[in-house]
Amino acid sequence: MFVLEFKVKAKQQQYQAINDAIRTSQFIRNKCLRYWMDNQGVNKYDLSAYCKVLAHEFKFANELNSQARQASAERAWSSISRFFENCKKKVSGKKAENAVLGSPQVKQFSKTGYPKFKKFSRSVEYKTTGWKVLSPKTINFSDKKGIGTLKLKGSWDLGYFNESDIKRVRLLRKADGYYCQFVLSVEVKEEVKPSGKCIGLDVGLSSFYTDNEGNKIDNPKFLRKSEKSLKKLARRLSKKKKGSNNRKKARARLAKVHLKVSRQRKDFAVKLARCVVHFSDVIAYEDLRVKNLVKNHCLAKSINDAAWYQFREWVEYFGVKFGKITIAVPPQYTSQNCSSCGNIVKKTLSTRTHICKCSCVLDRDENAAINILKNGLSTVGHTGSKAWGENASTLMEEILSKQVIFVNQESPPQIGVRVSKIAWP
Repeated sequence: MFVLEFKVKAKQQQYQAINDAIRTSQFIRNKCLRYWMDNQGVNKYDLSAYCKVLAHEFKFANELNSQARQASAERAWSSISRFFENCKKKVSGKKAENAVLGSPQVKQFSKTGYPKFKKFSRSVEYKTTGWKVLSPKTINFSDKKGIGTLKLKGSWDLGYFNESDIKRVRLLRKADGYYCQFVLSVEVKEEVKPSGKCIGLDVGLSSFYTDNEGNKIDNPKFLRKSEKSLKKLARRLSKKKKGSNNRKKARARLAKVHLKVSRQRKDFAVKLARCVVHFSDVIAYEDLRVKNLVKNHCLAKSINDAAWYQFREWVEYFGVKFGKITIAVPPQYTSQNCSSCGNIVKKTLSTRTHICKCSCVLDRDENAAINILKNGLSTVGHTGSKAWGENASTLMEEILSKQVIFVNQESPPQIGVRVSKIAWP
């Protein structure tokens, strides 16, 4: 599964119709969530049936395509099922301890993990009806919202694919305009000659990563470089009167800079991951829990700016595409253990050189990368959240946007390929 993304060109009234469809989708999602809260034992099929009730009660809901309403109900159920899974797994901060699953009282035990109502949705999703591709660069939406025919801007050609391959179509609002995404059920594997090389990667903040041969890639620090302009725009936004047009314009300018930073970060991760996987047969990397690392408030901004997990997702995606082995290694003691003799050499974060009694003197990160590669090669089987395609198939119970692997196409400068669980913007 992958996704093609095109920028939409349309008239102002069509943009307003898209906004109306997005608001309706948000309304249905929130109503389904409320229905689940008020009625014990409600399942995903009950939520799907409830969409028909909403269509009879509200005229604006009936204007939205029936399968788009069902997709909104699936989004509500996705948050509910994720909450129940966290309860079963006893995830810290995301569970309801001692609560009975399915009980309305379950929400008393959790504030952070309990499903919440959406306030600012930015997308509406259609399944297999309500739209039709008229040409490789135009699409028509036939529901009663009045979206009509939209022009698509991008270099990909939908003519290469059958319409039956398109499983969902999604309209998305971003800071710089509107986009149309096509979810396609197509194989993404590619034949690559073996390189005979294995590589271990140790990610960091001073260098984005260091491999087992001592090669380093500089950390681009996109957020840090744009921080001055972001703070300036944020100050201007705070001075504008709430509800005024000037405030809306200032907010849009700030959002565009944030969007640019996220695209720069993604572009860097895609190109670097493709290069690493293309020239290596086995890639070993740390299985880091970033959400735990960012609890260190001194390093949280730098860790988020580095986007280690995004890079890992891309490595795993290209591992599937090129048929390479990707191995996630537990990070414990990879920096402390000596890669030569195995003795523990304790170090603080400020100690950047590994010096052992066995006369082994290495850069701290290079030593860790060697240990990561050794641990990876000693692993039986293949690990990683998507290594060799694990967990990459589409499940009927889940919303499609949470599972697919996709190619992200916008206007020509931002064409790329992305793997995801997925977390839609």
